[in-house]
Amino acid sequence: MSTYKLTIAAAFSVTLVALAAPAFAAGQLAYCKADAERLCPGVRPGGGALKNCLKEHENEVSIGCGKELKKLKAEMGK
Repeated sequence: MSTYKLTIAAAFSVTLVALAAPAFAAGQLAYCKADAERLCPGVRPGGGALKNCLKEHENEVSIGCGKELKKLKAEMGK
């Protein structure tokens, strides 16, 4: 394979990963997307910042998001 083709393939792969990263850790907290946009504008996923923000607003999140936060909390043993 030529260097050009490898470069294109690598760039495409990096783009796919970058687009998928904010997807709430591969589907985790999928029901919280709208709540995150509403309650945590400007907070970017990564390092637990978005989850912490949602936990701070746990009384304001939708039912589905609240259930996912409870499940996450149980899995973490807290």
